[in-house]
Amino acid sequence: MLQNKVVVAHVLGHVDFFKHNAYFAPTNRHMIEGVSINAERIRQYEYKHGTREVEEFLDAVLSIQEHVDFTVRSPAPPSDTPRRQTAIRETAYDDLFYIGAERRPPATVQPTKVPPEPQRDFLQFIATHARGLEDWQRDVLHIVRAEQLYFRPQMLTKIINEGWAAYCHARIMRSLDLSSTDHLEFSRMHAGVLSPSRRQMNPYYVGMKLFEDIERRFDAARVLEVRELENDVSLLRNYLTADLVKELDLYLYRREGDKLVIVDKDWEHVRDTLVGSMTNFGQPYIVVDDGDFNANGELFLEHRFEGQELDVDYATRTLEHVLRLWGRTVHLATRLADKPTVLSFNGREHLAKAQ
Repeated sequence: MLQNKVVVAHVLGHVDFFKHNAYFAPTNRHMIEGVSINAERIRQYEYKHGTREVEEFLDAVLSIQEHVDFTVRSPAPPSDTPRRQTAIRETAYDDLFYIGAERRPPATVQPTKVPPEPQRDFLQFIATHARGLEDWQRDVLHIVRAEQLYFRPQMLTKIINEGWAAYCHARIMRSLDLSSTDHLEFSRMHAGVLSPSRRQMNPYYVGMKLFEDIERRFDAARVLEVRELENDVSLLRNYLTADLVKELDLYLYRREGDKLVIVDKDWEHVRDTLVGSMTNFGQPYIVVDDGDFNANGELFLEHRFEGQELDVDYATRTLEHVLRLWGRTVHLATRLADKPTVLSFNGREHLAKAQ
C-alpha cells in the first residue's frame, strides 16, 4: 500500500508537469488512439507490399527519425519538382509594350532553391520533395515524424520532469499521516530513487535538488514559473550554481585504472559541458541545404559542426539509408580532422572529398 501511495504521488507530479509546462502545450492529446491506427496501417502495407519491403523502408526512416523540427507543426506545401522557376517582370506595365506584337521576348527566369533556407526538419523535407516515393512510403514518413514530435517534449524535459515529480511526491508523502514504520520505509524508497551516481546523472536527484535550491533562493512562485517555462537545457543554464555542482558531485571524471579521477572542477565548464551534451539530445545538427544539388536532383545536407566530429562509419551507413529514401546521390558536408569534408554516396560507392 505504501508503494502504491508513492507511485500515485509521483504520477500526480508528472500529470501536473504535463498540464502546465509550455513544451507540452502542442502535444497531440489523441496520440494513443493514433498509434493504434498507425500500427494497423503499417500492417496493411506489409500485407500489400511485403513485410521485408516495409521493414527495410521503415529502418531507413528510423535512421533519421531524430531530425525533425519541433517548432514546425504543419507540413510544407507540396512540390512536384525540387526546383522552380519564376518569371520576373521589370515593371508592372511591361505587358503594355507588347500589345499587338507578334512575338514577345522570353520572360526572364530566376531559379528558386528548394528549400529557400536550410531546413532542419529532414523527415518533412523528404516526405514532401522526394520524387520516387509511393503514397504508402510518404505515409510512413509522416507517421514516424508525428510520433517523434510527440516524444520530443519528453526528450527536452527529462531532468526537470522527473525532478518535479520527485519534488511533488516527497511533499505529498510528508503531508500524510504516516506511521513511524511507513515513514521510515518511505525514506528508504525515496533515497533509493534519488541515489546519486558518478557514472551517470540521476535526473530524479539533480532535478529535485534544483527545485529545492530554487525555492530556497527565491520563492514558491519562482518554482512554479520554472516548472511552466523551462526545459532541461535552460534549467541547468539558468539555475545550476557552483554550490550545487559541488553538492551534487557533477564534476567531470575520467577512469584511471580502477579509480575515477576528477579532471575538471571548474563549475561553469561543468555546467556548459552538461548543457552541450543535451543540446539537440546529443544528436548531430543536420540541415537540408539543397534538394537539387548539381541541378540533378541530388540531396545536399550540412552538418552544423559544434566541435564534435561525426562517427564516419555511422554516417556512411546513414547515407545509404537516406539514398534509399531520396532516390539519388546524397552529400553531407561536415568537418573531419578539422578540415571541411563532403561525404557522398551515389548508390555504388562512398566518397570523401576535402573542401
